[in-house]
Amino acid sequence: MKKFDFLAFFFLFFLCSFLTMKEELTNLAGLKMQEFVINSSIYAKKLKPNFIIIPQNGLELGFTQLDPNNPVNLSYSDAIDGYGIEELFYNANSKVDSYKIKMVKVLKSNKPILVSENIKVSEAIPAILARNKSEGFLCFARSSSNYDYKEIPRAIPDENANDILQLSDAQNYLYLINSASYKTRDSFLNAIALTNYDLLIIDLFYDNMPFSADEIQLLKTKANGGKRLVLSYLNIGSAENWRYYWRKKWKLNSPTWLLKKYAGYDNEIYVQFWNPEWKKIIYGNDTSYLKKIINAGFDGAYIDNVEAYYFLYNN
Repeated sequence: MKKFDFLAFFFLFFLCSFLTMKEELTNLAGLKMQEFVINSSIYAKKLKPNFIIIPQNGLELGFTQLDPNNPVNLSYSDAIDGYGIEELFYNANSKVDSYKIKMVKVLKSNKPILVSENIKVSEAIPAILARNKSEGFLCFARSSSNYDYKEIPRAIPDENANDILQLSDAQNYLYLINSASYKTRDSFLNAIALTNYDLLIIDLFYDNMPFSADEIQLLKTKANGGKRLVLSYLNIGSAENWRYYWRKKWKLNSPTWLLKKYAGYDNEIYVQFWNPEWKKIIYGNDTSYLKKIINAGFDGAYIDNVEAYYFLYNN
């Protein structure tokens, strides 16, 4: 064998071995994320039986062995109450995400679907809302200026005065997890209270101070008098350096479970989410994030970055 051929063979062998190992690590991490979401749900629902759990993105977790060609993973499906999806019919390239649609057409058979579309051309919003409605999905259509979920859209799709007592009753929702546009806590709460959205997704905190049970209770009534549900955003796949649990000495790989930089988000680091220390931060005890959400009176949690299992080992 020529030297060049040998080097090429060695390189291909190494590349194949590396890709196989990366795929195996990704799959193993995905199974651990399934377990993480399930155990978080078990903990929350034991404390509050009707507590709603909705993971955002990571649709592969809904399937056995993370394979959309396999049956739905019933343990995971039973643990959650719906699926959240970003950019389904209108992705970063203003195109339909066919891969996600293939999965969601299976998953929608037994769980509500919440879609958040980032629409660059405002004229396209009515058509995207109609497309989602035709599929039976709740859609939050945000313009390019609202990429960070900091604005309340003026128009509410299918606005109503119904009492929303369970997730399946909702016909629309507000996704407002960034309060930076509101100078005071009261102005933020009042702006939301004046709306008629059926379902709210907000952060547990305003300026690092958690909302009280009394404040959340006030938000559970729409401006028109109808009842509604209020969910708290919860990031379980990456650590955010402005959160109450963050320690000043922490940085990438210190502690060791702060594994990888989160591209595009300088203030976040992907975590080894199966690490006992991180799990303790999220659920299972009276000081955990989920317990704080329950104590504040939220109806559920909207769980973000469940797809972190993939990005730990892939770009």
